[in-house]
Amino acid sequence: MRIKAINPNTTLEMTENIGEVADMYTSDDTEIVAVSPEKGPVSIESYYDDYLAIPGLLEEIRKDEDEFDAFINACWGDPGIDACREVTDKPVVGIAEGSMYVANMLGAKFSVATVLPRAKDLIEETVRTTGLESKCASVRCTDLSVVETETARDAAADALLEASEAAIEEDGAEAICLGCAGMGQLDKVLEEELPVPVIDSTGAAAVLAEGLVRLGKTTSKVMTYKSPEPKEIKGYPDIYQFGESTAPAADD
Repeated sequence: MRIKAINPNTTLEMTENIGEVADMYTSDDTEIVAVSPEKGPVSIESYYDDYLAIPGLLEEIRKDEDEFDAFINACWGDPGIDACREVTDKPVVGIAEGSMYVANMLGAKFSVATVLPRAKDLIEETVRTTGLESKCASVRCTDLSVVETETARDAAADALLEASEAAIEEDGAEAICLGCAGMGQLDKVLEEELPVPVIDSTGAAAVLAEGLVRLGKTTSKVMTYKSPEPKEIKGYPDIYQFGESTAPAADD
């Protein structure tokens, strides 16, 4: 089995961490390939960043779709997740939905410990879109930028611990989702100090993606996620076009 873990931002260190985490939680016979788009923001902390990252994310799925059994959308906002499912019939799992699905099975209420306050609305919208708003006790922001979750690990752990303690004591959280791919491998550090399970979002998504493949399931194409209607997409390369006359060749 081969799973492609796509970091929608272009920070190489974070991409490498995503690959390590996904590999850590999946079986020995599952190959994880972690990549970033060639173009896009170095971090995703706003709607602007989120939307700019989507074309590169879609390209990473389209260009070698036949070589993989599933894909991971490795940003906690799950940018463009519905469009990702339109362009492939392979399972696509977002790390946000993956972490929330797991947290929902471990506690009656969960909270998300995440990055800068400006991202709070984006995070809350992701919770609503996933359909678990009633199970989310809170979204707790820190003063961490996305890049700092990767480059300042001790400070990140301290900030997440403070946010998680507040979520547990003040909001009634019984599980914590780490709300950024850059927080990979901090779950065990936090669990040493907290009385609740802490979910590594990339790890959760990797396990779920692998499980969907083992179950033999593919993305439904009967209606919402069927392939885009063939039409000219002006100004975009062939890889974004759909239809017999415009579909990219297998070796593009």
